[in-house]
Amino acid sequence: MQKITAIIRIEKLDDVRVALKKGGYPGLSIARIEGHGRQKGLKQQFRGREYTVELLPKLQLEIVVKDADVKAIVNTIIEAARTGEAGDGKIFVSPVSEVYRIRTGEVGEQAI
Repeated sequence: MQKITAIIRIEKLDDVRVALKKGGYPGLSIARIEGHGRQKGLKQQFRGREYTVELLPKLQLEIVVKDADVKAIVNTIIEAARTGEAGDGKIFVSPVSEVYRIRTGEVGEQAI
């Protein structure tokens, strides 16, 4: 099993959710986060003064999936979240050693 963590633009959430649901992957967790990558924030003007917003609002999605589904889900997220501009986000894939479903006590892939 693998955990896919995707950091995306807030405005791309609906596109990503629809694409994942259409692909048969309805379950995910979402958290609002702030940060920056290479773009290092934004310079903006307000009432004639320039200021820098260093930490930009983003969304972090987490999905735990079977090993066989990783590439399809990653590609779905990339296609739905891409704008082609800096700040589109990142996807991280990391191993998950065990999963437990609290309600039924199922363990492993059956618990996903």
